Amino acid sequence: MKLRNNIFTALLLAIGFILHQITPGIFGGMKFDFLLSFIFISLLINDTFKNTILTALLGGLLSAMTTTFPGGQLPNIIDKLITCIVLFFVIKYLRRFNLNSLLVGFISSLGTFISGTVFLLSALLITGLPVSFRILLTTVVLPTILVNAVVTVFIYQIVRHAMKVSKINL
Repeated sequence: MKLRNNIFTALLLAIGFILHQITPGIFGGMKFDFLLSFIFISLLINDTFKNTILTALLGGLLSAMTTTFPGGQLPNIIDKLITCIVLFFVIKYLRRFNLNSLLVGFISSLGTFISGTVFLLSALLITGLPVSFRILLTTVVLPTILVNAVVTVFIYQIVRHAMKVSKINL
């Protein structure tokens, strides 16, 4: 894997980490995971399996460091790893089509749903949940799906344009 690709992934995750850090915890200690948007953009721009694993591990560690969910460190790593691997195959399949804003929004929505569900299930099994699974799914995960879809599409377009203007080809 090229060093340039790793640096680009690290920069995207650093931006997502900062946004994740400053986002306050909401219902039940959960917070909107804006780091996910940057994880998805990293996977869309560099869709190699090595980058997928790198992104999953770094994203999981970064979100584990900033979690406000009690005992949410390990569930963060688990959910990012599973989400990135599933999305790797989804993105590989969808590459056959033109990756327009609709598909990017779909990938983000699917990834956010997988991530939130896996996080809640693993947290339920490892530490327990402060409120019911259904309540957290409807009050945190579903709104995050909408927010992440919009944010991911918006930032993906900006990143693609910046790469085109600066003639960066990953």
